[in-house]
Amino acid sequence: MLKIAAVAPASLAAELGLGPGDVLHSINGRELVDFLDWEFHAADDAFLLSVRSAAGRAIEFDIERPEGLPLGVTLEPPKIRRCANRCDFCFVDGNPASARKTLFIRDDDYRLSFRHGNFATLSNLKDKDVRRILEYRLSPLYVSVHATDPDIRRRILRNPKAPAILEQLAMFRAGAIQFHAQIVLVPGLNDGAVLERSLADLYDLEDAVLTVAVVPVALTAHSPRDGVRSPTRGEARAAAATVERWSTRARRDRGQGWVYGSDELYLLAGLALPPAEAYDGFPQVENGVGAVRHLERLMAADVGRLPELAGRQVLVCTGTAMGPLMPSLLSGLERATGATFRLQVVENSYYGASVTTAGLLPGQDFRRALAGRARCALALLPAEAVNDDGVFVDDVAFASVAAAAPMPVRLSRHFTDALSGAFAP
Repeated sequence: MLKIAAVAPASLAAELGLGPGDVLHSINGRELVDFLDWEFHAADDAFLLSVRSAAGRAIEFDIERPEGLPLGVTLEPPKIRRCANRCDFCFVDGNPASARKTLFIRDDDYRLSFRHGNFATLSNLKDKDVRRILEYRLSPLYVSVHATDPDIRRRILRNPKAPAILEQLAMFRAGAIQFHAQIVLVPGLNDGAVLERSLADLYDLEDAVLTVAVVPVALTAHSPRDGVRSPTRGEARAAAATVERWSTRARRDRGQGWVYGSDELYLLAGLALPPAEAYDGFPQVENGVGAVRHLERLMAADVGRLPELAGRQVLVCTGTAMGPLMPSLLSGLERATGATFRLQVVENSYYGASVTTAGLLPGQDFRRALAGRARCALALLPAEAVNDDGVFVDDVAFASVAAAAPMPVRLSRHFTDALSGAFAP
């Protein structure tokens, strides 16, 4: 059963008189369990919809949808499938007690993998889940592989019941399901020869595995550290070399790089980031793969439309990972606008200095970084540091940080998005 959260005006649902609180029971006699059922079965032009109104009345609608008319139903959020694994590097265990509540949710949900690109291990699938994935053609899925060796993968997941991932992927491949995979690199567990075997096994699945990302394990000051540690520079370099060797082979055989190291892997290795074209359209940019080059491209696309800002000072706050890379990016903005850009590199006091990404900086650190910078006419903070409700990881609201700042503050994904219209003419 699915409960309606909202109905759009001028939609088919509004014409039918559906509203918040109404419960969608079935379509053509098929029970509606979650949003996947609704989206799959309600895609037909004609169907029989069974509903229980918020007042408790059972209603059936024989729907023939006019072409182009949206149903206009927003469902209540689904109950998230929780993770049964206990990975030593799980980010949930690295959260301080005061972190935003949603950061403590251990999700491992194939539905969110399909809908939002969340990585899932597929270790908690039931037979009915497998049938739904195949029936609804939920492709591509984003899968945390980590290692294709079953025993090593079970050690990494700390789940002795985790099924063999290669068997699962091969089964789904037979049903035309494709995947984006990730390998979180844990030194001494799945690097070296294990990484080599994992990439070879995934490569043998051919077009079923669209891309693979190799990402070094991320630990905070609060993470349990039994049996897990960050890679050394030498270990990161060895992993990057393995990635680039397989990428070269894939580009020769298949016309695209296929496997990519995250930006963090190259930074740990002390190596230059690959050029933008090496990322083949940035299919795993949300996983930190090619994020810097993607940012450069977004900036380059907009820089010609920026306003004249001569005489203005703009403060840019970022994390320690981007600190060394930022001056070259900001120099281009200075040439385009005439403004002076001041860089403020913020070390993470909440998760610890080992967490270097700007997206995990807490509101309290930004508040301190902005204090005393009254000469700046504008401050830009990374938009990825807040959730959809405008709240930082430490449960501090962006609005409160902006209210305490001595200058206007804007959230920005690529600088140019926040500079246009930032100042009154």
